[in-house]
Amino acid sequence: MTITKTHGLIAAPFTPFHPDGTLHLDATEGYARHLQRLGVAGAFICGTTGEGASLTTAERRQVAERWVATAPKGLRVIVHVGHTSLEESRALAAHAQAIGADSVAALAPYFFRPDGVRGLVEWCAAIAAAAPRLPFYYYHLPSLTGFNVAVADFLAAAAPRIPNLAGVKFTFEDLEDFGRCLRFADGRYDILFGRDELLHSALQLGARGAVGSTYNFAAPLYLRLIARHDAGDEAGAAALQRTAVEMIQACVKAGGSPIANFKGLMVRLGVDCGPTRLPLVNPSAEQRGELNRRLETLGCLADSSAGAA
Repeated sequence: MTITKTHGLIAAPFTPFHPDGTLHLDATEGYARHLQRLGVAGAFICGTTGEGASLTTAERRQVAERWVATAPKGLRVIVHVGHTSLEESRALAAHAQAIGADSVAALAPYFFRPDGVRGLVEWCAAIAAAAPRLPFYYYHLPSLTGFNVAVADFLAAAAPRIPNLAGVKFTFEDLEDFGRCLRFADGRYDILFGRDELLHSALQLGARGAVGSTYNFAAPLYLRLIARHDAGDEAGAAALQRTAVEMIQACVKAGGSPIANFKGLMVRLGVDCGPTRLPLVNPSAEQRGELNRRLETLGCLADSSAGAA
């Protein structure tokens, strides 16, 4: 298959909920338009940020259907279909293909774990085969799955086994392995970097595409970072990366779960995504207000009419 390389940012959207925790699907269309205004290239739905593991399979289908139906032209929709059940994952992949999603991605299983690289290839091959017309991405997130292999070794083993393998969402700090993935097979695969805090370092290694939570509300900051890097202004890019790290650390330390704090910031941008589900903890109104004040001083957030400029 022909692999399309990603250039720019892909946001990992939050799943909007009503105050009672039920899906708020009607928020999706406005959310998709918001992402396009910010200048991101796509949406990676039902992943970690989207609380995919806290959704039922039926809910994940509904979320995917709404994103595919409402995403404006030019905004890619990548559906995360990972699950601890292989058959559920395969069913989600087949569903994503049937509704016209652009790509699928899957985590390694995170209870019973694969037998090294060989086992991971078997797992991913079975999922990818359920959606043979869609590009497939392995989603590498060892901090949450508890499963870690050298991803470059996975690519070498998976390339002859998975005809629709498109690349990797690489959410880990092992930049040496990330660099090997970028160079594998003369750069054939689409290797998407997934640690917002280290985007500048990834760009210096050759990254061109990235997926992240904070691109939902701070994409203009990162797009300026990318522009500085592309212009050879590494000092300017590094300064913007430091601002991004301060923003992320403020959210991590604000009280409540980081994803809940990130999610709460969307209200000020005109996209109310509601609360998170247990076991994630929502911040108090006081904590949310203090976080907003802290981020105002950093000047790192977009506004409801922001674009990529």
